[in-house]
Amino acid sequence: MKALVKVRAEPGLRVEDVPVPPCGRDDVLIRVLRTGVCGTDLHIYQWDGWAQANVPVPLVIGHEFVGEVVEIGSDVHDLRQGDLVSGEGHLVCGRCRNCMAGRRVQCAHTKGVGVNHAGSFAEFIALPATNVWRHPPDIDLDVAAVFDPFGNAVHTALTFPVLGEDVLITGAGPIGLMAAIVARHAGARYVVITDVSQYRLDLARKIGVTLAVDITSTTLADAMDELGMREGFDVGFEMSGKPAALRDMLACMTHGGKVAILGLPTEEFGIDWAHLVTNMITVKGIYGRQMFETWYEMSVLIQSGLNISPVITHRFDAADFGQAFATVRGAECGKVVLTWADR
Repeated sequence: MKALVKVRAEPGLRVEDVPVPPCGRDDVLIRVLRTGVCGTDLHIYQWDGWAQANVPVPLVIGHEFVGEVVEIGSDVHDLRQGDLVSGEGHLVCGRCRNCMAGRRVQCAHTKGVGVNHAGSFAEFIALPATNVWRHPPDIDLDVAAVFDPFGNAVHTALTFPVLGEDVLITGAGPIGLMAAIVARHAGARYVVITDVSQYRLDLARKIGVTLAVDITSTTLADAMDELGMREGFDVGFEMSGKPAALRDMLACMTHGGKVAILGLPTEEFGIDWAHLVTNMITVKGIYGRQMFETWYEMSVLIQSGLNISPVITHRFDAADFGQAFATVRGAECGKVVLTWADR
Protein backbone atom coordinates (compact mmCIF):
# COMPACT_ATOMS: atom_id res chain seq x y z
CA MET A 1 0.00 0.00 0.00
CA LYS A 2 0.99 3.66 -0.35
CA ALA A 3 1.84 5.48 2.86
CA LEU A 4 3.46 8.68 4.10
CA VAL A 5 6.57 7.57 5.94
CA LYS A 6 9.17 9.27 8.10
CA VAL A 7 11.96 7.29 6.47
CA ARG A 8 15.01 8.81 8.12
CA ALA A 9 15.86 11.00 11.10
CA GLU A 10 15.69 14.23 9.11
CA PRO A 11 13.06 16.76 7.95
CA GLY A 12 10.47 15.69 5.41
CA LEU A 13 8.25 12.73 4.54
CA ARG A 14 8.13 10.35 1.60
CA VAL A 15 5.44 8.34 -0.13
CA GLU A 16 6.55 4.74 0.15
CA ASP A 17 5.21 1.29 -0.73
CA VAL A 18 4.85 -0.57 2.57
CA PRO A 19 3.09 -3.80 3.53
CA VAL A 20 -0.59 -3.65 4.44
CA PRO A 21 -0.64 -4.07 8.25
CA PRO A 22 -1.79 -7.49 9.49
CA CYS A 23 -5.21 -7.79 11.12
CA GLY A 24 -4.84 -9.67 14.40
CA ARG A 25 -7.58 -11.63 16.16
CA ASP A 26 -8.63 -8.57 18.21
CA ASP A 27 -8.10 -6.03 15.41
CA VAL A 28 -9.90 -4.51 12.48
CA LEU A 29 -8.33 -3.46 9.18
CA ILE A 30 -9.61 -0.11 7.96
CA ARG A 31 -9.47 1.43 4.47
CA VAL A 32 -8.56 5.07 5.05
CA LEU A 33 -10.77 7.66 3.36
CA ARG A 34 -9.79 11.01 4.91
CA THR A 35 -7.10 12.17 7.31
CA GLY A 36 -6.58 15.39 9.25
CA VAL A 37 -3.17 17.03 9.46
CA CYS A 38 -2.24 17.77 13.07
CA GLY A 39 0.38 19.96 14.69
CA THR A 40 1.99 16.75 15.92
CA ASP A 41 2.39 15.65 12.29
CA LEU A 42 4.08 18.97 11.53
CA HIS A 43 6.54 18.44 14.40
CA ILE A 44 7.41 15.06 12.89
CA TYR A 45 7.63 16.48 9.36
CA GLN A 46 10.04 19.20 10.52
CA TRP A 47 11.90 16.77 12.79
CA ASP A 48 12.21 19.14 15.73
CA GLY A 49 13.58 18.27 19.16
CA TRP A 50 10.32 16.74 20.38
CA ALA A 51 10.09 14.48 17.31
CA GLN A 52 13.71 13.40 17.61
CA ALA A 53 13.11 12.36 21.22
CA ASN A 54 9.83 10.49 20.66
CA VAL A 55 9.45 9.15 17.13
CA PRO A 56 11.18 5.97 15.89
CA VAL A 57 12.07 5.71 12.22
CA PRO A 58 10.99 4.44 9.82
CA LEU A 59 7.34 5.06 10.73
CA VAL A 60 4.03 5.64 8.98
CA ILE A 61 2.71 8.80 10.66
CA GLY A 62 -0.77 10.31 11.14
CA HIS A 63 -3.51 9.70 13.68
CA GLU A 64 -6.62 11.66 12.63
CA PHE A 65 -8.75 9.67 10.18
CA VAL A 66 -12.02 8.20 9.03
CA GLY A 67 -12.29 4.99 7.05
CA GLU A 68 -14.36 1.90 6.44
CA VAL A 69 -13.80 -1.52 7.96
CA VAL A 70 -12.62 -4.08 5.40
CA GLU A 71 -11.46 -6.97 7.61
CA ILE A 72 -12.37 -8.13 11.11
CA GLY A 73 -10.31 -10.24 13.52
CA SER A 74 -11.71 -13.57 14.66
CA ASP A 75 -12.43 -12.31 18.20
CA VAL A 76 -14.20 -9.10 17.09
CA HIS A 77 -18.00 -9.39 17.21
CA ASP A 78 -19.44 -5.88 17.38
CA LEU A 79 -18.09 -4.39 14.14
CA ARG A 80 -18.91 -5.24 10.54
CA GLN A 81 -17.29 -4.82 7.16
CA GLY A 82 -18.39 -1.51 5.68
CA ASP A 83 -18.77 0.25 9.03
CA LEU A 84 -17.63 3.88 8.91
CA VAL A 85 -15.13 4.39 11.74
CA SER A 86 -12.45 6.53 13.31
CA GLY A 87 -9.86 5.46 15.85
CA GLU A 88 -8.81 6.58 19.31
CA GLY A 89 -5.12 7.35 18.83
CA HIS A 90 -3.98 6.38 22.32
CA LEU A 91 -3.16 2.68 22.61
CA VAL A 92 -3.26 1.74 26.28
CA CYS A 93 -1.67 -1.18 28.09
CA GLY A 94 -4.85 -2.43 29.81
CA ARG A 95 -2.92 -3.63 32.86
CA CYS A 96 -1.59 -0.60 34.76
CA ARG A 97 -3.44 0.72 37.81
CA ASN A 98 -5.36 3.37 35.88
CA CYS A 99 -6.35 1.03 33.06
CA MET A 100 -7.56 -1.61 35.50
CA ALA A 101 -9.61 1.08 37.29
CA GLY A 102 -11.27 2.17 34.06
CA ARG A 103 -9.21 5.35 33.68
CA ARG A 104 -7.68 4.46 30.34
CA VAL A 105 -7.04 8.08 29.40
CA GLN A 106 -4.48 8.10 32.25
CA CYS A 107 -2.65 4.91 31.20
CA ALA A 108 0.95 4.93 32.38
CA HIS A 109 2.19 3.17 29.25
CA THR A 110 0.26 4.83 26.41
CA LYS A 111 1.52 4.50 22.84
CA GLY A 112 0.47 6.98 20.18
CA VAL A 113 -0.82 6.03 16.74
CA GLY A 114 1.39 7.80 14.21
CA VAL A 115 3.93 8.72 16.91
CA ASN A 116 5.41 5.42 18.07
CA HIS A 117 2.92 3.05 16.44
CA ALA A 118 2.11 2.76 12.71
CA GLY A 119 -0.29 5.54 11.75
CA SER A 120 -3.13 6.49 9.44
CA PHE A 121 -1.42 8.40 6.62
CA ALA A 122 -1.77 5.32 4.49
CA GLU A 123 -4.28 3.42 2.41
CA PHE A 124 -4.96 1.04 5.32
CA ILE A 125 -4.55 1.03 9.09
CA ALA A 126 -5.03 -1.82 11.57
CA LEU A 127 -6.23 -1.01 15.09
CA PRO A 128 -7.46 -2.95 18.11
CA ALA A 129 -11.24 -3.10 17.96
CA THR A 130 -11.32 -1.51 21.43
CA ASN A 131 -9.86 1.67 19.88
CA VAL A 132 -12.44 1.94 17.11
CA TRP A 133 -15.42 4.33 17.12
CA ARG A 134 -18.29 3.63 14.76
CA HIS A 135 -19.93 6.66 13.11
CA PRO A 136 -23.48 6.94 11.79
CA PRO A 137 -23.34 6.22 8.04
CA ASP A 138 -24.49 9.72 7.03
CA ILE A 139 -21.80 11.72 8.86
CA ASP A 140 -19.76 14.18 6.78
CA LEU A 141 -16.45 12.46 6.03
CA ASP A 142 -14.33 15.56 6.61
CA VAL A 143 -15.94 16.09 10.01
CA ALA A 144 -15.46 12.43 10.92
CA ALA A 145 -11.81 12.67 9.89
CA VAL A 146 -11.11 15.27 12.58
CA PHE A 147 -12.94 13.62 15.49
CA ASP A 148 -9.58 13.15 17.22
CA PRO A 149 -8.83 16.90 17.61
CA PHE A 150 -12.54 17.63 17.99
CA GLY A 151 -12.34 15.30 20.99
CA ASN A 152 -9.55 17.40 22.47
CA ALA A 153 -11.78 20.45 22.10
CA VAL A 154 -14.83 18.74 23.61
CA HIS A 155 -12.84 17.27 26.51
CA THR A 156 -11.39 20.71 27.27
CA ALA A 157 -14.62 22.67 26.78
CA LEU A 158 -16.77 20.35 28.92
CA THR A 159 -14.25 19.72 31.72
CA PHE A 160 -15.89 22.50 33.74
CA PRO A 161 -19.54 23.65 33.54
CA VAL A 162 -19.92 26.55 31.08
CA LEU A 163 -23.69 27.10 31.10
CA GLY A 164 -24.23 30.82 31.69
CA GLU A 165 -20.51 31.38 32.27
CA ASP A 166 -17.99 33.75 30.66
CA VAL A 167 -15.30 31.78 28.84
CA LEU A 168 -11.83 32.90 27.78
CA ILE A 169 -9.89 30.93 25.15
CA THR A 170 -6.23 31.74 24.48
CA GLY A 171 -5.22 30.45 21.04
CA ALA A 172 -7.51 30.45 17.98
CA GLY A 173 -6.02 27.40 16.30
CA PRO A 174 -8.36 24.65 15.06
CA ILE A 175 -8.86 23.11 18.51
CA GLY A 176 -9.41 26.48 20.15
CA LEU A 177 -11.99 27.34 17.49
CA MET A 178 -13.80 24.03 17.95
CA ALA A 179 -13.78 24.55 21.71
CA ALA A 180 -15.37 27.95 21.17
CA ILE A 181 -18.16 26.36 19.11
CA VAL A 182 -18.73 23.76 21.84
CA ALA A 183 -18.80 26.39 24.61
CA ARG A 184 -21.42 28.44 22.77
CA HIS A 185 -23.47 25.32 22.05
CA ALA A 186 -23.25 24.38 25.74
CA GLY A 187 -24.70 27.70 26.85
CA ALA A 188 -21.78 30.01 27.68
CA ARG A 189 -22.78 33.66 27.94
CA TYR A 190 -19.63 35.24 26.48
CA VAL A 191 -16.88 33.44 24.56
CA VAL A 192 -13.75 35.54 24.10
CA ILE A 193 -10.82 34.18 22.10
CA THR A 194 -7.33 35.67 21.71
CA ASP A 195 -4.63 35.22 19.10
CA VAL A 196 -2.11 37.17 17.02
CA SER A 197 -3.16 35.78 13.60
CA GLN A 198 -5.67 37.98 11.78
CA TYR A 199 -6.69 35.01 9.62
CA ARG A 200 -7.63 32.93 12.64
CA LEU A 201 -9.26 35.83 14.46
CA ASP A 202 -11.41 36.47 11.37
CA LEU A 203 -12.30 32.77 11.30
CA ALA A 204 -13.26 32.98 14.98
CA ARG A 205 -15.60 35.87 14.20
CA LYS A 206 -17.21 33.83 11.42
CA ILE A 207 -17.98 30.96 13.79
CA GLY A 208 -19.71 33.35 16.18
CA VAL A 209 -17.46 34.09 19.17
CA THR A 210 -18.47 37.10 21.24
CA LEU A 211 -15.10 38.82 20.81
CA ALA A 212 -11.97 37.85 18.87
CA VAL A 213 -9.09 39.79 20.41
CA ASP A 214 -5.76 40.62 18.77
CA ILE A 215 -3.69 40.48 21.93
CA THR A 216 -0.92 42.58 20.33
CA SER A 217 -3.21 45.63 20.20
CA THR A 218 -6.02 45.00 22.71
CA THR A 219 -5.78 43.89 26.33
CA LEU A 220 -8.09 41.47 28.06
CA ALA A 221 -9.01 44.28 30.43
CA ASP A 222 -10.23 46.24 27.39
CA ALA A 223 -12.27 43.24 26.25
CA MET A 224 -13.85 42.89 29.68
CA ASP A 225 -14.73 46.58 29.73
CA GLU A 226 -16.36 46.29 26.31
CA LEU A 227 -18.55 43.45 27.55
CA GLY A 228 -19.35 45.10 30.89
CA MET A 229 -17.61 42.33 32.86
CA ARG A 230 -16.65 43.25 36.41
CA GLU A 231 -15.15 40.21 38.12
CA GLY A 232 -13.25 38.27 35.47
CA PHE A 233 -13.77 35.12 33.43
CA ASP A 234 -15.34 32.08 35.01
CA VAL A 235 -13.71 29.42 32.81
CA GLY A 236 -10.53 29.48 30.73
CA PHE A 237 -9.22 27.19 27.99
CA GLU A 238 -5.49 27.65 27.37
CA MET A 239 -4.83 26.34 23.85
CA SER A 240 -1.69 28.18 22.74
CA GLY A 241 1.13 26.80 24.88
CA LYS A 242 2.42 30.38 25.24
CA PRO A 243 3.61 31.50 28.70
CA ALA A 244 2.28 35.04 28.24
CA ALA A 245 -1.15 33.71 27.29
CA LEU A 246 -1.46 31.62 30.47
CA ARG A 247 -0.26 34.48 32.64
CA ASP A 248 -2.80 36.84 31.05
CA MET A 249 -5.53 34.25 31.54
CA LEU A 250 -4.77 33.67 35.22
CA ALA A 251 -4.70 37.43 35.85
CA CYS A 252 -8.19 37.80 34.38
CA MET A 253 -9.97 34.87 36.08
CA THR A 254 -12.65 35.51 38.65
CA HIS A 255 -12.16 34.33 42.24
CA GLY A 256 -12.67 30.58 42.16
CA GLY A 257 -12.23 30.50 38.37
CA LYS A 258 -11.34 27.29 36.56
CA VAL A 259 -8.72 26.81 33.84
CA ALA A 260 -8.28 23.81 31.52
CA ILE A 261 -4.88 23.68 29.82
CA LEU A 262 -4.48 21.82 26.52
CA GLY A 263 -1.66 23.86 24.95
CA LEU A 264 1.80 22.33 25.32
CA PRO A 265 4.57 24.80 26.19
CA THR A 266 7.98 24.19 24.65
CA GLU A 267 9.85 25.21 27.81
CA GLU A 268 9.40 25.70 31.54
CA PHE A 269 8.11 29.07 32.73
CA GLY A 270 6.93 30.76 35.89
CA ILE A 271 3.49 32.03 36.93
CA ASP A 272 2.24 34.10 39.86
CA TRP A 273 1.49 31.21 42.20
CA ALA A 274 0.42 33.53 45.03
CA HIS A 275 -2.29 34.96 42.76
CA LEU A 276 -3.45 31.45 41.83
CA VAL A 277 -3.62 30.36 45.47
CA THR A 278 -5.24 33.44 46.96
CA ASN A 279 -7.81 33.59 44.16
CA MET A 280 -8.56 29.88 44.58
CA ILE A 281 -8.13 29.15 40.86
CA THR A 282 -8.41 25.53 39.73
CA VAL A 283 -6.01 24.46 36.96
CA LYS A 284 -6.38 21.12 35.16
CA GLY A 285 -4.19 19.63 32.44
CA ILE A 286 -6.00 18.03 29.49
CA TYR A 287 -4.48 15.30 27.34
CA GLY A 288 -6.40 13.47 24.64
CA ARG A 289 -9.98 12.40 25.19
CA GLN A 290 -11.97 10.41 27.74
CA MET A 291 -12.23 6.91 26.28
CA PHE A 292 -14.95 6.75 25.16
CA GLU A 293 -17.19 9.19 26.93
CA THR A 294 -15.82 12.11 24.92
CA TRP A 295 -16.47 10.22 21.67
CA TYR A 296 -20.08 9.74 22.71
CA GLU A 297 -20.35 13.45 23.54
CA MET A 298 -18.89 14.36 20.13
CA SER A 299 -21.41 12.24 18.27
CA VAL A 300 -24.31 13.61 20.30
CA LEU A 301 -23.14 17.19 19.74
CA ILE A 302 -22.98 16.66 15.96
CA GLN A 303 -26.40 14.99 15.94
CA SER A 304 -27.85 17.88 17.96
CA GLY A 305 -26.77 20.40 15.33
CA LEU A 306 -23.30 21.52 16.36
CA ASN A 307 -21.34 22.33 13.20
CA ILE A 308 -17.53 22.28 13.14
CA SER A 309 -17.22 22.24 9.33
CA PRO A 310 -16.34 25.98 9.13
CA VAL A 311 -13.12 25.14 10.99
CA ILE A 312 -12.09 22.85 8.08
CA THR A 313 -10.67 25.38 5.64
CA HIS A 314 -8.38 23.43 3.28
CA ARG A 315 -8.64 20.08 1.51
CA PHE A 316 -5.94 18.34 -0.52
CA ASP A 317 -5.46 15.03 -2.27
CA ALA A 318 -3.10 12.83 -0.27
CA ALA A 319 -0.61 12.99 -3.14
CA ASP A 320 -0.36 16.74 -2.52
CA PHE A 321 0.73 16.31 1.10
CA GLY A 322 3.60 18.77 0.60
CA GLN A 323 1.13 21.58 -0.08
CA ALA A 324 -0.96 20.50 2.88
CA PHE A 325 1.98 20.64 5.27
CA ALA A 326 3.09 23.99 3.85
CA THR A 327 -0.42 25.32 4.51
CA VAL A 328 -0.36 24.10 8.11
CA ARG A 329 3.11 25.52 8.60
CA GLY A 330 1.98 28.91 7.26
CA ALA A 331 -0.79 29.01 9.89
CA GLU A 332 -3.28 30.83 7.62
CA CYS A 333 -5.70 27.96 7.86
CA GLY A 334 -8.06 26.14 10.11
CA LYS A 335 -8.11 22.36 9.90
CA VAL A 336 -6.49 20.74 6.85
CA VAL A 337 -7.82 17.44 5.48
CA LEU A 338 -6.22 14.94 3.05
CA THR A 339 -8.36 12.73 0.80
CA TRP A 340 -7.04 9.17 0.36
CA ALA A 341 -10.08 7.48 -1.19
CA ASP A 342 -13.83 7.82 -1.74
CA ARG A 343 -16.51 5.45 -0.56
